[in-house]
Amino acid sequence: MHSPSPQLLRAMRSSLLSAPAPRALRSATRFPRALTALNTLSTQRSYSTPIRPTRMIPRSHTHKPTSHDRGPESKEDTQTDFGALDVLGNTPVPSTAIDACLDSGFHLNSGVKITGGDALLLVGGEAFSWRPWKAFEGAEDDRPAKASMINAKGQFELDEQAWGLLSMVWPRPDMLILGLGGGMYPLSPATKRHINSLGIRVEIQDTRNAAAQFNLLATERGVSEIAAALIPIGWKGRS
Repeated sequence: MHSPSPQLLRAMRSSLLSAPAPRALRSATRFPRALTALNTLSTQRSYSTPIRPTRMIPRSHTHKPTSHDRGPESKEDTQTDFGALDVLGNTPVPSTAIDACLDSGFHLNSGVKITGGDALLLVGGEAFSWRPWKAFEGAEDDRPAKASMINAKGQFELDEQAWGLLSMVWPRPDMLILGLGGGMYPLSPATKRHINSLGIRVEIQDTRNAAAQFNLLATERGVSEIAAALIPIGWKGRS
């Protein structure tokens, strides 16, 4: 059988493209050799078009920016110095803010001084001289009692009566910042459970960081929301 002429192939191709799908399928079934020749002719035509290569630009011909500056420095007075920005600049500092932490006491922003080794309790905008070690018995002086605030497991623990003022004040503060002298100790589960039972969250810091955190949060949120219980930085627990 001779191969069909190009004119016949073009006519067959036109009839296949214009015919409905079922008739085109039947034509492809009846003329397998003609369909193969048609595909071969189409492939030859598609590859007859020349492909132009893409021009590659060498790296040496690219130009790097001479500067990363976005322009001349602005001299307008409306620029914002974010380094000097103080969002609490116009907020008055509470009178119970701590100005200084001493080995044996504290100096407050109001001029009040807590001395003699007493601890400090700040609740509801008021400052109280606090001696939580008085809850411990059996010692003539305060030194063994102060050391007993650290239990046998190395945890800071106080009797519930040492927190009596927190149970009496209303509304109660949302957070208590606890400063544990010059170091850090874990809080005993019993003490933490009692403070949480009053609806108060507790955070533990050394006394210097606790004082700084109280000053910031009390200024931002108010003294009714933030309370502090601070042990002098000269206090040392059980060695």
